[in-house]
Amino acid sequence: MDILQLIVSGLANGCVYGLIALGFVLIYKATEAVNFAQGDFMMLGAFITLGFTNTDYIGLPFWISVILAIGLMGILGYLLDLVVLRRMFGQSQVAMVILTIALGFVIRFIAGAIWGHEPQALESPIAGVDVRFGGLVLGMDEVVIIVVTVILTILLYLFFIRTKLGVAMQAASQNQLAAYYMGIPVKRIHSLIWALAGIVAAIAGILFASKGTIDPTAGLLGIKAFAAAVIGGFGSLPGALLGGLVVGLIEPFAARYLPAGYSQIAPYLLLVVMLIVRPHGILSQIQTKKV
Repeated sequence: MDILQLIVSGLANGCVYGLIALGFVLIYKATEAVNFAQGDFMMLGAFITLGFTNTDYIGLPFWISVILAIGLMGILGYLLDLVVLRRMFGQSQVAMVILTIALGFVIRFIAGAIWGHEPQALESPIAGVDVRFGGLVLGMDEVVIIVVTVILTILLYLFFIRTKLGVAMQAASQNQLAAYYMGIPVKRIHSLIWALAGIVAAIAGILFASKGTIDPTAGLLGIKAFAAAVIGGFGSLPGALLGGLVVGLIEPFAARYLPAGYSQIAPYLLLVVMLIVRPHGILSQIQTKKV
């Protein structure tokens, strides 16, 4: 039973990492930029929900707060690309990386200025509730995280293969020039992808905050999610989720069976090994070109 509980706990954490990694990959596939503020988007989405929900602030019903937070993060992602990132068009990837790192610092500062730097708990209806399966006791928050991630993954899959907008996003990510010549508004598509990444980050933040406390430094979780994206295969949406699950499963077992402190570095040790053995990740999308 202990092993099963470690697995479920690891899967729940891994789902959060995978959703953040999904935001990395969505933006990279569309714009070839790496958004190192994705973890801070997650943190901001959690704090916006907390601000709407907790009685110390506005005190709205939880599910209304969730909808408002997801909508606001989508709008923020769209406006960020529209107002700021489009002006970086033609700049090097290094400039984009520096910009998103700076953006992360700004978001952490704003969150700290508004909500403070002390850890806070989201008043969620699933927090602190246990579910029993025989002798196995699971937190409702862990079960909900896993279920929501599965549902969101299926919805994203259907969105990208069944809707015109999803197909247009795929086309723009694979060949921007060809998509432009086919009449696809590539710039608008980029803004919508940033909006989608903001929505996914908000969902990840709400799920993460439902498991425990949240503070502005939680945005640094994006570094671990970036490692998950690389392990799974940077550029692969299924790989992002798979990498998140792998990282999530490694942590509790490393904490249980390895000396103290190794659970924190275990994901990065795996990243180093993966870069040596399989540099393109588990689900690599890099194809060898024949000359």
